[in-house]
Amino acid sequence: MKIVIPGGTGQVGTVLKRALSAAGHDVVVLSRRPAHQDEVHWDGATPGPWVEEIDGSDVVVNLAGRSVSCRYTPANLRDMMDSRVDSARVVGEAIAKAARPPRVWLQMSTATVYAHRFDAPNDEATGVIGGAEPDTPGYWAYSVDIAKAWEWEQEVADTPDTRKVALRAAMVMSPDRGGVFDVLLRLARLGLGGPVAGGAQYVSWIHDQDFVRAVEFLLARDDIAGPVNLAAPAPLPQRAFMRVLRTAWGMPVGLPATRWMAEAGAFVLRSDTELLLKSRRVVPGRLLEAGFGFDHPGWPEAAGDLVRRLRGRGDQ
Repeated sequence: MKIVIPGGTGQVGTVLKRALSAAGHDVVVLSRRPAHQDEVHWDGATPGPWVEEIDGSDVVVNLAGRSVSCRYTPANLRDMMDSRVDSARVVGEAIAKAARPPRVWLQMSTATVYAHRFDAPNDEATGVIGGAEPDTPGYWAYSVDIAKAWEWEQEVADTPDTRKVALRAAMVMSPDRGGVFDVLLRLARLGLGGPVAGGAQYVSWIHDQDFVRAVEFLLARDDIAGPVNLAAPAPLPQRAFMRVLRTAWGMPVGLPATRWMAEAGAFVLRSDTELLLKSRRVVPGRLLEAGFGFDHPGWPEAAGDLVRRLRGRGDQ
């Protein structure tokens, strides 16, 4: 198959491109700064010669959007919104105008669309969409607005011959440099991987190999459309999540951090505390109902596998 991946140069795109190329597919990445032969320039907002790659392709997997690993300033939040909405809109326009449109459009979304909660897991059928929780920062609600606007652009796109799936993805864990697992493991290795603000907030995650397998599963299942949670079936509180990660690496100590310490650390890392403090208790209801089987359903085994792969690479 010919698979076009707008915004495919980040961590998730690298994971997906590597696996799909190894499986024999023709993968083309749309990038603002193309650096390889199989990368084509686009600006993520306007039509251009790149639309020729979509016309006649089999699949589009749109991953484009500004990284959330940044300070949540008003300017950065607006950039997150614009980069996601604009790219989804222009991809939809390209598919709508294609003489031979792709049969499937997978659009990246986020598990952040769900409410900050501890009482029950969020699946696609009964999950609570966030934005109205009491006593949460206003910019958390804006993050939910971004997710909803992102999905809305795909939903309203006039692409009757193309099946559309919104990937409400949890954090994708891979041993690649610069990814979320790399950041969390670095904290654990420094002895800083303890509970943050008590550690009761849930962490949702998915192993990189299961992420790829879930994408392949959704491409093959013509009966699945709309939002799909891409998350392992066993989210767990942050304190337990980091304890498992420390154990996998062999680090016995994990210093706890208060909310203000987390805010200070996030400032130094040029990130934001929403990534640490929001409780994301997300489960893959539709995938499980459709018969998808996870190779790495539990975090202890998944963390152990990721650590073994990282150590086997020899560059840690």
